[in-house]
Order: sequence, then structure tokens, then C-alpha cells
Amino acid sequence: MQDSQLDVLQGCAQCLKQGHKISLVSVAKTWGTSPRPEGSLLAVSDHGHFFGSVSGGCVEEDLIQKLTKQPACKPQLIMYGETQEQRHHFGLPCGGVLQLVVEPFNNLDEVESLIASLKKRETLYRCVTLNQNDVKITPWQLQNNIELEGNIWKNIFGPTWRLVIIGAGETGQFLAQMAQGLGYDVLVSDPRPDYRRNWPHTSITLLEGFPDDILDSMHIDQRTAIVTVAHDPKVDDMALLSALNSDAFYVGSLGSQQTNHERRQRLVEHFGFNHQQVDRLHGPVGIYIGSKTPAEIALSILAQITAIKNGVAYTDTFTTSSKTAACSIR
Repeated sequence: MQDSQLDVLQGCAQCLKQGHKISLVSVAKTWGTSPRPEGSLLAVSDHGHFFGSVSGGCVEEDLIQKLTKQPACKPQLIMYGETQEQRHHFGLPCGGVLQLVVEPFNNLDEVESLIASLKKRETLYRCVTLNQNDVKITPWQLQNNIELEGNIWKNIFGPTWRLVIIGAGETGQFLAQMAQGLGYDVLVSDPRPDYRRNWPHTSITLLEGFPDDILDSMHIDQRTAIVTVAHDPKVDDMALLSALNSDAFYVGSLGSQQTNHERRQRLVEHFGFNHQQVDRLHGPVGIYIGSKTPAEIALSILAQITAIKNGVAYTDTFTTSSKTAACSIR
């Protein structure tokens, strides 16, 4: 699992408290194939400890060696893969080129403030002026993008992506395991006693109570996805009443085309939702991979959620039509 921003920040805080210096490396721009997106982080301490990744292993060893010997003293740009010789030496895939921002990251107050904000599920916009130790942090706005604009490096720091699963059956179990492996913060809800007793994953939080009450009590933000896989209208509909009124970037529900058609009708006719609200619902969930088993269905669901999170095209389950996902939610 790739380290989350919170993991990287917590590693930095621990090293700073021990008196070490930290260099923070961020992916500013990529050309060609890149294993890590723009905004990805790598933190390197002056005693060789490191957290995160900017290339999936291609250039980390070189960065760690250099930054351990000579920690960053001011924000600056560096490039990897500009020449064929470099691409061959570092194993950058398919001619990829990396533009990185390297900066000193030694303000413990700033690091702890970022950690506290992310734990409260707040999203921040951090702007760094190259060649100067000038940092500005403001609340993130929808129009704020990860970018290098002139000599200002702008990155988004946000809480861990979260997936709330309604239904602790087989599909929910596979979905929870896979999502946890991809770095999602996974929470599972199921009010049915038999399914709760049969839940096998002690490392994944199983929430108590009814799904609508649980969702209403949570801060559902734009980094949260909600999917119902209980396959029981009494449970799934209960969750959707809250989910469709939330800021979740994804709301989905398991079931056939007919089941989802009837579900949409109920939401409009009996629960007072308008068609615009109901159109947010992804159902049948998942991208088309010919899935049949609970594990394959879970894979198709998680693929669709991740496609929408990353702002790429996907194909709906039970169709072969390609759709364009929403803009990437940072």
C-alpha cells in the first residue's frame, strides 16, 4: 500500500522530534508513463529514514542517498529522465520524465498542524515559493489544483480517502479487504446480527447501529465513497437516504438493472428525492469486467470508485458504453 499523506507527515514529525532534518520531495509534473501522480510525496531524513514514494522505486534510492548526505536547504526543482541514459539508469518506464520539487521540511509546528487538520478531515492548499523558504497554507477550494505555476509549487493536502461499505456479506468482505490494500480508510456497517457475528476481519472497523444514523453522525466529505452491498432493500435504502444528501464523491448500490430501476422509483416516489439527486446513484455498481463471483464484483466496484476518484473514463457494469468520470477529486 502506498503511504498516505498522513503516514508521511507522521513519519516526518517523529524524525523532527528526534532532532533530525527532513527533505520533502513532491511530484510536480510527469511526462510519459509515471507510477505516481502529481502531488505524491517522499520524505527523507538526514539519518536515512524515508516515507512515501515519488516513482514506485525508480529514483528513490538515488534521492535517499543524496538527501541523507545533503538535506535540502531551499525549495528547488530537479529532473529525472531527461536523457535516454538517465531513463535507462533509473529504470523509468516508457520514457517517463519526472519533475520534482525538493524542499526543507523542518518546521515541526507546520507538520503537526497539517497532521491535526488531516485527522479532522480538512483539506488544505499548500503553496511554496521556489528558492525561498516561503510557505502559505489556506483552506482548499474546488478551483485549487495541484500545479507548478511560475515559481510557486501548489499542492493539496487532504485526509485519507475513505470507503463506507453497507453490508457485511461476502461482497462487502472482499471489497473491504481490497480497498484497505489500496489505502482507503474502510468502515463497514450492517445492522443484521447474523452478518455482524460472521464478520471475519478484526482489522477493519465494523460500525454499530443503523446505516442512516451512522452516516448522519459522520462528516461525509468529498474524499468519502459510500456503497451499499447488503442486497436487502431495508438496509440499502436506509443508507441511501443519508448518502444521497451527503458530499460523498461516490454513492453506489449493488443490484441488477431492474433492482436499481425499482430503487430509483422508491427514492423519488416514497422518499421525496428529485431526479437530479437520484442520478448521483451508481447502480448497477462497478465497471464491466464480466464479474460473477463476490470477489470479482468487489473488484469491479472498487475499480469504478478509483476511476472516479482519479478522473478517468470507465465502463458501467452490464454495458459496454464508456463514460467519462467526474473531475479528479483531490
